[in-house]
Amino acid sequence: MASIYGEYGPALRKVMNRLTSELESFNLAHTREHGESLYDHLSGRIKDEESMREKLRRRGLEESTRCALRDIQDAVGIRVVCRFIDDVYETVRLIRGIPGCTVVLEKDYIRNAKENGYRSYHIILEAETDEPDPEGRTPGRFFAEIQLRTIAMDTWAALEHELKYKKDLGNMALVGQELRRCANELAACDVSMQTLRRIIRGPEAPGKVNAV
Repeated sequence: MASIYGEYGPALRKVMNRLTSELESFNLAHTREHGESLYDHLSGRIKDEESMREKLRRRGLEESTRCALRDIQDAVGIRVVCRFIDDVYETVRLIRGIPGCTVVLEKDYIRNAKENGYRSYHIILEAETDEPDPEGRTPGRFFAEIQLRTIAMDTWAALEHELKYKKDLGNMALVGQELRRCANELAACDVSMQTLRRIIRGPEAPGKVNAV
């Protein structure tokens, strides 16, 4: 079976590498200026072929390269995990200024958590590259999704993802209720830790963002 990404796999990887390099540069500059990292860790991936095909089927879209790269916007995915909420919003501010990238969509699930308790900040970028795209444009433009969250949010999301695929859970309503409770408790901890850092830094500390 031919790749769902057709001839554009190298272009997707180029976009992913460029965005991760930009984020690493932001982190290096922030560390030099403030003596601490902007994020704990980051990772990038090209969406698995079968996962992309399944998503296209779920949305009733044709399993074509064009649909995979234009109608679906997360073929390139990057996750940034920060220690503090303020760092999430500072990183978001920096991402908005990346040259050659246009912010297509932003979803703030930190201030507006999903019903199940999920918290994260999502940004969809359209990134320019010197490779042609499925619409014949050169330079081409490819979508990338960047998810930003704290360590606590990331831990919760990983556990929730694992639990929701368990087929033999007897009381899903209770599980959902407990997941929401845990999410709220972790969110309260994030706010407390952010408050402590602001107190320790003092009112004139650089890089403060009124995130909560």
